[in-house]
Amino acid sequence: MSLVAAVSSAQFDTEVLQSEKPVLVDFWAAWCGPCRRVGPEVDAVAEQLGDKVKIFKVDVDAEPDLAGRYGIQSIPALFIFKGGKVVDQILGAVPRQVISQKLEAQI
Repeated sequence: MSLVAAVSSAQFDTEVLQSEKPVLVDFWAAWCGPCRRVGPEVDAVAEQLGDKVKIFKVDVDAEPDLAGRYGIQSIPALFIFKGGKVVDQILGAVPRQVISQKLEAQI
């Protein structure tokens, strides 16, 4: 079972923007090959960092308003939020070390 939950536009402000912990949001789509490759990397980071951070996935096909709100042009796009603002971005499929390093910098 994945430690990474889906978040909808209805939950986004509460779960992401109002979070006291840093939050990683993985903007993805089921048809996207690189997204499927980065998924297990994001899951590994969720296991590694546990309750120090929150990690969510946003399916850009199911939540086009959220994708538009953050100007998502290509996926996978990983956004790190802290204090209700985007503080870092990772574009494309990257190894878990890159994701965890950028996320740990916000803890």
